[in-house]
Amino acid sequence: MPVNSAFRHIGARNGRPLSLASRLFLAIGLILMTGGIIVTAAALAYGHQAARNAFDRLLVGAANQISASISIVEGDPLVDLPVTALELLALAPEDRIAYRVIDPQGVTLTGYDDLALPPTDTDLSFFDGTFAGDPVRLVAVRRHFAERGFSGTVTTIVAHTTIARQALAWDIARNAWMMLAVAGIGMVALAVFSIRSALVPLKRIGQDLLARDPKDLTPLDIAVPRELRAIVDAINRFITRLHRQIDGMQNLISDSAHQLRTPISALRAQAQLAAEEQDPHRQSEIVSKILTRSVGLSRLTDQMLNRALVIHRGDSAAHKRIDLRRVAMAAAEVFDDGAIFEAGRLHLDLCETAAWVAGDALSLQEAVKNLISNALQHGAGRVTIAVLCQGGQAVLTVHDQGKGMTAEQAHLLGQRFLSADQHRTSGTGIGLSIAHAVAHAHGATMAVDIASNTGFTISLTIPLQHEERAP
Repeated sequence: MPVNSAFRHIGARNGRPLSLASRLFLAIGLILMTGGIIVTAAALAYGHQAARNAFDRLLVGAANQISASISIVEGDPLVDLPVTALELLALAPEDRIAYRVIDPQGVTLTGYDDLALPPTDTDLSFFDGTFAGDPVRLVAVRRHFAERGFSGTVTTIVAHTTIARQALAWDIARNAWMMLAVAGIGMVALAVFSIRSALVPLKRIGQDLLARDPKDLTPLDIAVPRELRAIVDAINRFITRLHRQIDGMQNLISDSAHQLRTPISALRAQAQLAAEEQDPHRQSEIVSKILTRSVGLSRLTDQMLNRALVIHRGDSAAHKRIDLRRVAMAAAEVFDDGAIFEAGRLHLDLCETAAWVAGDALSLQEAVKNLISNALQHGAGRVTIAVLCQGGQAVLTVHDQGKGMTAEQAHLLGQRFLSADQHRTSGTGIGLSIAHAVAHAHGATMAVDIASNTGFTISLTIPLQHEERAP
């Protein structure tokens, strides 16, 4: 089972996910356990090899001493077994020693006949076998004679049981395991210290958030390691989005309180006058004023709600790949009552190729609708909606033949309730504010051309979205 799956499985059994510290401890424990098993196996293998090499040297020494004691007497080999030949092997009290000396014809000169013969004809060979039912390690040493009375090879075989070898191998492995255990305890202690130190910045982030005033929506400014910088940045982006949402809600409440109270009061007063007026002609005039003010109030309410909507969608709506030309056409169709297009007041000038951008179609349409409405209400002559692609950007412009706005008004572009003409009583300025908010949410720029002598132009510039990068 993978480690992550194991973590989820353990957390699910307990009814809650494992803490970060527990996950780290468990991961380190698994690493140490796996490393311990591998090191123990390696130490045991090394112990067996070391014990075999050590005892093999003693074994070949004993065989060489026995082989060196062989002499030729009257044409026959004679073995004068030295006492010291097997003394070192006899230091292992639980082990047994056996030997066998064989003449060139395969006849045993001395020793045990049931000792196995070597598998090869080399002068020195080691091999494993059994003796009296016990596993033994054997060595065969060959000595060649070429004398007048005797010529041939005499083979000396010495066997030694493996009890001491096994004990030495396990002793080496045990010592290695003890050293590993001590090192493991040290590593665990160091890991505990490291994990606690590594989690301190997370605690600081939590403490900073808990200590904050509920109204404090400023970004976090905490010194954290590079690995945690992404978390702090994500929290700051969330705080920024939350701040925009709350700011939009507060602006809606404030605007409603300040901008709706007066026209509603005036509307109610005019309705009372109309109800009390006896003169039918005068009453008709008051009713006409009520209708005009109701239309203005309805438009103001729609714009305020639309501004709140586009600000909300700027943080919540997913951006998709859309053709800016279709956005312009959809926005223009809202004003297609037959008279505007027939009179030539509204005109579309779209590029031939698609202008793909990443955005929210509803918000972009709302922005373009407000730019068109602003041009129709406060501009003059024909209003042209154009879309073109240049320099890796899609540009949507709304041009009319009016005088536009001053440089001071252009500097305040995007503020709520800023009319293009401060001396006019109509217009709220919310339309341009909506367009500015949509541009900001799409990483676009909104600009006006106040130097042109041919009319007034306002534009939205959005980065093009190439086909291979389409979401």
